[in-house]
Amino acid sequence: MLTVNEPLPSQTVKLNIEDMTCASCVRRVEKAIAAVPGVTSARVNLATARADIAFDGKPDVTGVAQAVRAAGYGVDEETLEFAVEGMTCASCIARVEKALKAVPGVLDATANLASEHARVRFLRGTVDFDDLAAAIEKIGYHALREPSAAAPTDEDRRAAEVAGLRRSLILAALLTAPLFVMEMGSHAIPAFGHYIHETIGIQASRVIQFALATIVLAGPGARFFRKGVPSLLRGAPDMNALVVIGTTAAWVFSTVATFAPEWLPGGAADVYFEAAAVIVTLILAGRFLEARAKGRTGEAIRHLAGLRATSARILKDGQPVDVALETVVPGDLVLVRPGEKIPVDGDVTEGRSFVDESMITGEPMPVERQAGDGVTGGTLNTTGSFTFRATRVGADTVLSQIIRMVEDAQSAKLPIQALVDRVTQWFVPAIIAVALLTFGLWYALGPDPALAHALVAAVAVLIIACPCAMGLATPTSIITGTGRAAELGVLFRQGTALQTLEATGVVAVDKTGTLTLGRPALTEIIPAEGFDRREVLALAAAAEVRSEHPIAIAIHEAAKAENLELAAAEAFEARSGLGISASVGGRSVEIGSIGHMTALGLDAAPFAADAERLAGQGGSPLYAAVDGRLAALLVVTDPVKPTTLEAIAALKALGVEVAMITGDNRRTAEAVAAALGVDRVMAEVLPDGKVAAVKALSEGGRKVAFVGDGINDAPALAAADTGIAIGTGTDVAIESADIVLMAGDMRGVATAIALSRATMRNIRQNLFWAFGYNVALIPVAAGALYPAFDILLSPAIAAGAMALSSVFVVSNALRLKRFRQPKEKQA
Repeated sequence: MLTVNEPLPSQTVKLNIEDMTCASCVRRVEKAIAAVPGVTSARVNLATARADIAFDGKPDVTGVAQAVRAAGYGVDEETLEFAVEGMTCASCIARVEKALKAVPGVLDATANLASEHARVRFLRGTVDFDDLAAAIEKIGYHALREPSAAAPTDEDRRAAEVAGLRRSLILAALLTAPLFVMEMGSHAIPAFGHYIHETIGIQASRVIQFALATIVLAGPGARFFRKGVPSLLRGAPDMNALVVIGTTAAWVFSTVATFAPEWLPGGAADVYFEAAAVIVTLILAGRFLEARAKGRTGEAIRHLAGLRATSARILKDGQPVDVALETVVPGDLVLVRPGEKIPVDGDVTEGRSFVDESMITGEPMPVERQAGDGVTGGTLNTTGSFTFRATRVGADTVLSQIIRMVEDAQSAKLPIQALVDRVTQWFVPAIIAVALLTFGLWYALGPDPALAHALVAAVAVLIIACPCAMGLATPTSIITGTGRAAELGVLFRQGTALQTLEATGVVAVDKTGTLTLGRPALTEIIPAEGFDRREVLALAAAAEVRSEHPIAIAIHEAAKAENLELAAAEAFEARSGLGISASVGGRSVEIGSIGHMTALGLDAAPFAADAERLAGQGGSPLYAAVDGRLAALLVVTDPVKPTTLEAIAALKALGVEVAMITGDNRRTAEAVAAALGVDRVMAEVLPDGKVAAVKALSEGGRKVAFVGDGINDAPALAAADTGIAIGTGTDVAIESADIVLMAGDMRGVATAIALSRATMRNIRQNLFWAFGYNVALIPVAAGALYPAFDILLSPAIAAGAMALSSVFVVSNALRLKRFRQPKEKQA
């Protein structure tokens, strides 16, 4: 299981941003944040409404908030109150308040000795309870969150946003429907038009339409004005500004036509109240559908967060006591019964059971856990009951780290986003310019009534433009893709790996622990003439007892199985990639590869035939020398993982070459490669040679992904275009990787590559639609089809097209939720 402890760097802060509606908003917020002293980088994600900000030194979150607000966007504050245990005097109050105020994002903090509570005011999205609890735990106090103190979650806020949009949409639709029927029905059905004119009258009909349209704009449509007008006044128009200009133009023109028609040129006194109302209604419908769909893109994170238990049953004085999850501390003994979630990470001390870890690893079969085994918080105990000692709690648990990794990946900006960023710098101002040009051309050159035609065309241009789709094209796909990957046990630690992995042509794999189980066993000892088998094994095991290498463990386990007594070893020395030497009971012992023996001046020729035969069977031959004489041939075999053959077949089905990099002798490596279908073997590679091997594979511009699990794999993981770490491996390897495979086998590599390709294909589809839509329909809205086909696009139709554009992009991204793991090609 994943064991890396990776808290967010202190100089990095996440901040929720409000009121962003399109790609132009993202660009402006990034520029505003980047101008704050101390900020080294800022990434803003439209889909998550979040900014990831890196600081050089102490984060100035307050300064960032001020900059964001000055740019016209919102950064809300929250207040969290919780109990603090351990405060006894006024100095305790001062220490607690100082510790809380030092947390990046906290604006103010007060502690009360009488009530033993702390109250913290902070910027929403920058801080959670775990951050505050950790800050005061460090100074010797304990935080306890009470049920009433829980702040609204992102899901709660998203639900509130959807509910608000639903209410506005329903009200707008109810008001717009009669207005639309009165105006458009009169044009579509002449008899209905005559009926309206005869019963209500033209002027009365227009006054009613004026009232209905005004209520729509001032009520449900007010959200566009609250955001769009300030953006216009700042000279930084956004999507809301386009809606404001378009609807206001239609409403003002229609109002003049209704109450002062003499002000307009002859024949131009038509009304377009229905256009203004329909625009608001359709855009609200689009925003509503978009908000609902965007909510679904983050389901993976919410699912992971929902795996957390809410309470734990700890043993106090031998008796089980139910406590809140936040009160569990490392060292507590926790009792878990059948059917219960494991609350935190720990090590089993008593009992045994089968645990369903599918929510963490993606593997469906429960695994047995007994005394000495580790368990992960959020997994499900199935059959038995056991007790475990808590080792990691709160933000340090594997589940919390997984959630943090996925959130970081989802906020990434891929290189493909650079084009969108360049376009969005000028998109909205350009649309306003095109609309003004359209108005001018139609007014000067268009047929009568020129003013009416000019107004319709200009409003259509303003409304049909959709920077929202461009802003959502990339982040929605990233969120959905990385979320689906997490559900399948693949964690993208770096979101950019989604793009780099797509082009992978070669997957380089470390053998031991990656293709194999990493638990080798000593399967053969052939002593040289004059040496006793048990004596050599005892000496070899004694010499290797201080080594943690898997082969050393195999030799030691073999001696233990034969109940051999081992003498103390002295002067132990390990030579990386070659072997070890030690003094055992006054005798010199050397164990290692044939290269090690050659360096000692020893000839391994007497064992050549046996070594070749056993290597051909997949064994790894090594040699033991005692007192300067070749003493025995030792053969260690590391069984191949049951899933490796399927994984390699799946990779080859994707058109990816598989290369194996190993320190084993060539004969053994080629035997394993032939059995598995590996395309290329790079054998007898020393640990410091893996980087060179990766570079050699990349010749010709091929993209290389390296898969490993050990400390000595870290440099190669960092050197590869994409580093993929097995989640059961070492912390160092995981820290160096771009992707972590939670299930601990190679099948996740094929899943990661296939998902990367699917996600990038999805992003390109979104970008093609977003750009193609605007390029194709803005000229149509301006009247490009009018000279040849007498077609002038209605602003209402333009509003519908704009609304559907964003919905299409988000809905297309949601298709990634149906992604399935790749399978090997069937013969």
